[in-house]
This record gives sequence, C-alpha cells and structure tokens, in this order.
Amino acid sequence: MDQETRPCVICGNWKMYKTIEEALAFIEKIKPLSEQTPAKVMLAVPYTAIAASAEKAAGSHIVIGAQNMNDASLGAFTGEVAAVMLAEAGAGFVLLGHSERRKIFGETNEFINRKIERAIASSLKFILCIGETFEERESGKTEEVLRRQLSECFAGVKIDTAGCMIAYEPVWAIGTGRAATPEIAEGAHHFCRTVLAELFGEAQAETIPILYGGSVNAANAANFIVEKDIDGLLIGSASLEPESFAKIIVACQNRA
Repeated sequence: MDQETRPCVICGNWKMYKTIEEALAFIEKIKPLSEQTPAKVMLAVPYTAIAASAEKAAGSHIVIGAQNMNDASLGAFTGEVAAVMLAEAGAGFVLLGHSERRKIFGETNEFINRKIERAIASSLKFILCIGETFEERESGKTEEVLRRQLSECFAGVKIDTAGCMIAYEPVWAIGTGRAATPEIAEGAHHFCRTVLAELFGEAQAETIPILYGGSVNAANAANFIVEKDIDGLLIGSASLEPESFAKIIVACQNRA
C-alpha cells in the first residue's frame, strides 16, 4: 500500500470551541462538499456536541469524533469520559496524546498507551498525536523524541491498523503561525513510518495514515498534501470556519 491507496484524511480539531447550535450550523454548510470529495472528512468536536453532531452528519461522509478520553472503562473519575460513552454518543474516533493534553494536563506516553489499549478494546478508532518541541528540534532530538513517543505509546499493543492513524504535530508549529516546511514534515513522516515498520512490520506500517498538523491553513494545505508520506491534515483554528475548512478540503483533492 502507498500514497495512492491510503485514504486522504482531513480532520478538524475544534478544541474548546463551538456550542451545539454552532456545530450543527457548521456541519450543515460543509455536508454538500463532503459528498463531492474523495477525502475522508473528520471533525473532533466538544463532548457536548458529539451526539447532536453525529445525528446531523448521519448519512454523509463526515465522521464525528472526540478530542480525548480516559483510560478506564468506568469509575469514580469526576469530569472524565469513557470510550464506551463516546461510542454510544456517536463518536467514530478519538484524538489521543495531543500536545496540549501532554503539556497542560501532564499526560505521559504510558498514560496514552493505556488509552490506546482502551480504545482498541472498545472498538473505537483513534488518532495518536506526536511531535517535538522547539527546544528538542533545535538540539537535534526530533527523531529521538518521535521514536520514544511511538514506541512507548504503542508498547505491548496488538494493533488493528484499520482503526489507527498518526498525526505528526510539531509542538513549535501549533498555533504559532510557523508551520513546518513540507520538506521538514515529509522527513518526519517518513521517519515515523520507518519506526512503525519496526514496531508492526512494513506491510502494516504502509496501511497507517500519517497526518500533518501545525498552523495548516487554506493557503499552505496543498503544499503538504502532495508529499509522499503525508496522508492528510489535522487542522486546528482553520477548521473553525466552514469557509476556510472547505478551501482546505478542496486544496487537498489532488492528493485524494
């Protein structure tokens, strides 16, 4: 399997934005375009909007997902949400290991590893987010960091690659307006695929879509998507407005 056969994925991460009403209005605007593109369109919405968004997107090519979950199946964890709850609400996937979760909430690779195991046990697809900080890149530790994140997050995991995606998001490019160049992103993606081949075998590694995220917008999206190992995009602020998100979907149709 290669770039021509791996799915092209355009995923928006709304973070802590949008009420239910705003989410439904967005989906209403984007649904027609999702029917016209071969790209897989995904939206990671706030917990409160999952059920209504999933119902609104039903019958379309838009997949609704969540931005996080706990590693436990249930328990006395105030404010947390379980994989089975997300699936029941209509989530088709979940983001795991986003840099904001790692930095702000102290999530470790070991904790994320348990979340991956829980997602797999609950038949919930996931996107594992990885990436290095500016200091790590400047000190030449990018590959060391990516290898450690992948190895530790997938430690002991028997993976179903049909339910797994990776998102390379260099921390220094998220929300800074300073995107990695397509060449830098491609190099990181190629390295990640090499590590995945070491972990799961080359055949399985070739089936796993690897997305790029980090200050992606309508102006630069097409430059990333043509690279050999970049299979899609994980988009933050540029996914909040249907007009800009639509332009990114259109820009990426050359890859799809």
